[in-house]
Amino acid sequence: MRLEGMPAGHRLRYGPAAEGIERLEASLVGVAFSPHRHDTYAIGVTLAGVQTFRYRGESRHCLPGEWHVLHPDEVHDGAAGTGDGFGYRIFYIDPALVQEALGGAPLPFVADPVIRGRGVPASLAACLAGLDEPLDGFARVEVGVLVAGMLARYGAGRYGSARYGRRGPLPMAALARVRELIASDPVVRRPVEEFERVTGLDRWTIARQFRAAYGTSPTRFRTMRQLDLVRRLLLAGTPAREAAVGAGFADQAHMTRMFKRAYGRTPAAWRAALP
Repeated sequence: MRLEGMPAGHRLRYGPAAEGIERLEASLVGVAFSPHRHDTYAIGVTLAGVQTFRYRGESRHCLPGEWHVLHPDEVHDGAAGTGDGFGYRIFYIDPALVQEALGGAPLPFVADPVIRGRGVPASLAACLAGLDEPLDGFARVEVGVLVAGMLARYGAGRYGSARYGRRGPLPMAALARVRELIASDPVVRRPVEEFERVTGLDRWTIARQFRAAYGTSPTRFRTMRQLDLVRRLLLAGTPAREAAVGAGFADQAHMTRMFKRAYGRTPAAWRAALP
């Protein structure tokens, strides 16, 4: 990817997705991402330029060929380290896919987000390099296994136990019911008593163990599913105000604030960056 001479701005290109996997190629010249956080793992490689970002209170740099691994719900920004801008490709991996490979262990947490290219499985790198190639069912499983193995290798302790303070298996069947209930209709704000009823767990246990399983809270998970709906509506040509109401936000201003906190750009800037 060559960035010299490109006009200032933010360019996005998505590859074919699969359940739990989104792939993106992006370039930034003369602009930056504001602080934001995803509810997915963000695992990417710098292709050109110097990528800089703040993560867990420290400034980081990622050079061409180097990878970065950001944990769900960790605030970060993104900018070019030079005036030439930077380009990268990235996976957004649903923690539930990692959970399928881990078998119910708490999610691994990688404290140092920059990984040299040789530390990334070659087949995982190839999957991102082939951005325009579709991901079939087995490729999806392979990505989940490779990502889980890499995260466990670089994480704190075998399965990130230093962060979550728990080594035993999580009640994944019960937690999956909470997740599925939210995802089935994120526009609906469900009472905590409903989660307790479908899981047989108390609200405090649900809150702690949902985060250990999926890297975020049930409330945050719902917000991100609402924003997924907003993105689909915007791509379909729905006006932002109608998209906000249709996704269950109080108004367009509320949706815009949540969108920027999730993606580092306003809905209008995100839509303008797409082909």
